[in-house]
Amino acid sequence: MLSNNNILKAKIQDWLKEDVGNFDLTSQIVVDPTIQSTFSLVTRDPAVISGLEAAQLVFNQVDEEIEFESLCKDCDRVEAGFKIAKVRGKAVAILTAERLVLNVLQRMCGIATATRKFVEKISHTKAFLVDTRKTTPGLRILEKHAFYCGGGKNHRFGLDSGVMLKDNHIALVGDIHEAVMLVKERAPILTKIEVECDTLAQVRAALASRADLIMLDNMSTLEMQKAVELVDGKIPLECSGGVNFRNIKEKAETGVNYISVGAITQSAACIDIGLDF
Repeated sequence: MLSNNNILKAKIQDWLKEDVGNFDLTSQIVVDPTIQSTFSLVTRDPAVISGLEAAQLVFNQVDEEIEFESLCKDCDRVEAGFKIAKVRGKAVAILTAERLVLNVLQRMCGIATATRKFVEKISHTKAFLVDTRKTTPGLRILEKHAFYCGGGKNHRFGLDSGVMLKDNHIALVGDIHEAVMLVKERAPILTKIEVECDTLAQVRAALASRADLIMLDNMSTLEMQKAVELVDGKIPLECSGGVNFRNIKEKAETGVNYISVGAITQSAACIDIGLDF
C-alpha cells in the first residue's frame, strides 16, 4: 500500500519543499486561516483512476487534520465530470497542497488510462503487458503503481530485483552460456535469469543455457514467430523494443507471453483533473 511507504512520504516532503518553499504567500495573505471548506477533485476527462492514496498523503503532510473522502477506488474507470474525492479542512492548507496533489493525480491517472487501452488491445491473446525501468527519476513507485492500476504487470522495480543479461553484459563476459553460468553460480537460488536476445541464434543459446526467460529485443514479427516455435513453451518469452499502440496487437498475436512497453511511463498524456470549491 502506498500509504505505508516511508520512501514515498519522504519524497512528498521534498516535493512540498520544492513547490511551497517556506509558505504559501498568496493563501496566507488572502485566506482567513480559520476558514473550514470542502473541495471536490473532479476529472475533466474520462480516466482510469490511480493515485488516491498518494493524494491523501500529500494533503495530510500539509495538515494532518484534512479529511479526505475517496468516492471511487484506484483502478476504477470514470467518465469526465466525475467527482473522485472530497476534501474537507482548513482552506489555506488545502490550497497549499492543491498543485502537488493535482500533479500526482494527473500523471498517475494518465499512465493508468493509457495502460488500460494497451491491455484491452491485446486482451484476446495470452500476452501480458509489463512496464520497464523507463520511468521519471524519483517517481518510479507512483508510475509503476499507476501501470498496475491500468491492468499491467510490473517488471523489475530496480536493478536489484532480478537478473537481466543485456547485450553489453554478454559482450563483456564473452557469450550467453558463460554469462548465465556465472549468475547461476553466484546469485541467490531464487533469482530468475532473463536473457536479452537479438537473433534466433541467441535464443537457441539462451534456451540451451537454461535461462528462465528470454527477451526478444527489437525482432521483426516473423523472427518473433520463429522464436515462439523454437522455444515451444519451454520458458516464457518477452517482446521488447519499438512497441506502440499501432503494432502491439500484431506482436501479441505471435504467441509471446509478455510485452514490455516503456512509452507509457515515459510519455503518457496527463488526465485533466481539477480541485473545485
